[in-house]
Amino acid sequence: QVQLVESGGGLVQAGGSLRLSCAASGRTLSMGWIRQAPEQEREFVAGFRDPGFANYADSVKGRFTISRDNTKNTVYLQMNNLKPEDTAVYYCAARTIVAPSYDSWGQGTQVTVSS
Repeated sequence: QVQLVESGGGLVQAGGSLRLSCAASGRTLSMGWIRQAPEQEREFVAGFRDPGFANYADSVKGRFTISRDNTKNTVYLQMNNLKPEDTAVYYCAARTIVAPSYDSWGQGTQVTVSS
């Protein structure tokens, strides 16, 4: 496992943008973003499963972009045209071993979108 530290959350009006960052303390195989709204299940948002290939939840396609800087072990989530339904705690997650699930999690960062 590695330590993951997120930053960049906050309060924004609908239609606005935020950029989340997640720095890993060590090498990872893949990283992604998961979110959890109040009283709802955790939901996959975006992630890299294969090198160079990113996938997204249907609800964020065209609005969110995941990117990474391998030299800094950091992954980013650019969120544009935010909607109130994007309000959630956003967690960074990583795989450090070959496995179907993420094995390392960040502490989460709150994103609140006002209407």
